[in-house]
Amino acid sequence: MAKEVAALIKLQVKGGAANPSPPIGPALGAKGVNIMEFCKQFNARTQDKAGKVLPVVITVYADKSFDFIIKTPPAAVQIIDAAKIKGGSGVPHTKKVGSISWDQVKAIAEDKMPDLNCFTLESAMSMVAGTARSMGVTVTGDKPF
Repeated sequence: MAKEVAALIKLQVKGGAANPSPPIGPALGAKGVNIMEFCKQFNARTQDKAGKVLPVVITVYADKSFDFIIKTPPAAVQIIDAAKIKGGSGVPHTKKVGSISWDQVKAIAEDKMPDLNCFTLESAMSMVAGTARSMGVTVTGDKPF
């Protein structure tokens, strides 16, 4: 018989840097989860992605055990890395802060494909380009499709 799910917790944690301080400690402590056990398992599974922000979905069961799924880094974080900027624009449609190429958009879309709700690479690229546009980052070059 399947375990009864007590809660779902969604957090964004830097890879290899989970510790019991906020936001992890209070979120897991309130549900009765062993915080140090989560931190050890998360850090072990994300050693190769150290420093990158990773969304994690933690499923807490009624017996206080847990499972977690690590997703790909957010598109906005990947766009900031690709454009080599500090952050998005406060007024994205008038003040542009950087630019990326369609090849970079394609690389980000291929990486994000498992977590996006689209079926083709072209639609994934459009989603990533839209995120870049809303951050004040221009996409240079001709659209490849």
